[in-house]
Amino acid sequence: MGVLFSLVLIPQVSFSEVFIPADEYVGYFDSSGIYTVVGNVKNEFNYAVIPTITLTVQENSEMFSKTITHVPLGPGAEIPFKIKFSEVSKSPILLPANLSYERTTKDMIPIIVLYDETLIKHDDGHLTGRIQNTGEQTIYNPKIFAVIHGHDQVLDIGQNIEFIEKIEPGEILDFSMYPDPSITDEIFYYSCFAPVDTTVIPITAKKNDGNFDFRYDSGAWYSAAKFDDAGTTLTIRGYNSYPLETYANFEFPPISGSEKFHVTLNDEPVEFIQSMDEMGFWHVAFAVGPTSQGTVKISGFDKGLPPEMPKIPSWIKTNADWWVRDQIPDSEFLEGIDFLFEKQIVSVPERDVVIESQWSIPLWVKTLAGWWYEEKISDDEFLNVIENLVKREIIII
Repeated sequence: MGVLFSLVLIPQVSFSEVFIPADEYVGYFDSSGIYTVVGNVKNEFNYAVIPTITLTVQENSEMFSKTITHVPLGPGAEIPFKIKFSEVSKSPILLPANLSYERTTKDMIPIIVLYDETLIKHDDGHLTGRIQNTGEQTIYNPKIFAVIHGHDQVLDIGQNIEFIEKIEPGEILDFSMYPDPSITDEIFYYSCFAPVDTTVIPITAKKNDGNFDFRYDSGAWYSAAKFDDAGTTLTIRGYNSYPLETYANFEFPPISGSEKFHVTLNDEPVEFIQSMDEMGFWHVAFAVGPTSQGTVKISGFDKGLPPEMPKIPSWIKTNADWWVRDQIPDSEFLEGIDFLFEKQIVSVPERDVVIESQWSIPLWVKTLAGWWYEEKISDDEFLNVIENLVKREIIII
């Protein structure tokens, strides 16, 4: 099946020094007939940003929009994106993207693609190569994105198909990247390799007369999510167009926190792992077979909608109480504060991270932490004070 493009001439989409080049922004119908929009965000500032991209497709008189808040993008870096519009079917018009950003702090991810004889574009269009962690810290769940080019235009955005749990300092790992099968005959080269340490696709489904927002991370694609009338079973359509096994990891906000999930594919049970992350979100993860498609059902949801999640994970507040009562050392309390910066819950324009043995904190901050645990000050007030203390280097982490 040849690739069918629906193109419009679009001026460079820009927001100051953060922009999407016109020649790297395109829409096409993939091998399963789903309209797909790909692009590449570039950051020419000398500081990191979190880009938010809103894509709009017009078909006849209807407009379809999707918004993705991408991962933090380091200074001078770029990050591809790929969004699918299952609602579009015949003659779409891709409109200019709406791009905004929020300034943040983010160190460059110390992962490089090795440009040597192991980086190979194969006859069927897929790519194999190796990556190396050149930093001093373990990187968890890294991904590699790339822009896939034809002879005179961008065709697609690729992502490593294997799940990489972690890469240790100095470690070299193999990766492979497959394009959509509809464009394999057109591929000329890959470029703009971009390492990221996390990325997810947001989805909203109607549930018990409200919106249930969740996310997924996968080498496969999922769409048409809906709940049953009871609001306890989620049905979603998925497909993996690649000739290798990949993975799916769904992230759900808790309702009661005691949910017990069950997963089927085309009504057959699927082995899966259920866990809860440090932010208090459920994860349901399972393997996805090569060149497969079908209907996934995830049951076990509680009725109703999730309560609003706190900005700060409960374990950090518990740590604050233990620290105030001298049950844990300063370093353990500061690990929670450092987590707030790592997860972009709080940020400062610049922060020099030092080794753990050099972390320091004045004793009077215990009074502040005690007030916060006793809810004499709010989460926002606590975060504002912590941000100010780190900015002024009164707290060093």
